[in-house]
Formats: sequence, structure tokens, C-alpha cells
Amino acid sequence: QVQLVESGGGLVQAGGSLRLSCAASGGTFSSYAMGWFRQSPGKEREFVASIDWRGGILIDGDSVKGRFTISRDNAKNTVYLQMNSLKPDDTAVYYCGVIRSWPKEFGSWGQGTQVTVSS
Repeated sequence: QVQLVESGGGLVQAGGSLRLSCAASGGTFSSYAMGWFRQSPGKEREFVASIDWRGGILIDGDSVKGRFTISRDNAKNTVYLQMNSLKPDDTAVYYCGVIRSWPKEFGSWGQGTQVTVSS
């Protein structure tokens, strides 16, 4: 069973950038498709991005296209989410997870990291 730990969240002004990291342990990371989703109070879970096991296929959610980029480093068992041009609507807890059914169904995820974007 893979364990996932997200980091890199924080408070940033609108227009700023953050890079989230997700470190995996206890599984065969390089064989998993990985992804990110987010959730904020009162809103449904929202898919953000996913990446296949080789890093060759990327899927972005509609609300983050052109602003967020998912990547991975299999040597480091880590998946990243580079977030640029942040907006207050991006405020949420961000979770990384293992994709159970490509491209958007998650099978397991970490504890999340809070991202707050101030206007």
C-alpha cells in the first residue's frame, strides 16, 4: 500500500505561484498513474490534473488549463503540481493520489496541503 505525503502549500497573493510536492513510499511508484484533486468547504471535489506512469500523458482540469502543470520524477518517487497565475478561486486543500481508473478516478490519496490565495 502506497503512502502519500503532500507539501508545499501556503498563503500566496493572487497572481503568484506555488509548487506542490507529493512524496510516495511503500509501493511501486513508477508503475502508478498519479493525479491531483482539490476540495474547498461547501464545494465538490474537483479534479485538477493527472499524469501517466511514464509522464508522457497529462490531463488538466478545465479550470486550471494553461496555469497548472503536473510532472513527476520516478527516481524521487515524487509528483509535482506547479501552480502559476493563482486566483482566489484556487483556494482549497490539494490532494495527490494514485489513479485507479484513468484519468480521473482516484484509489487512494494523502492528507492534503492547504493552498490559500488572497486577493
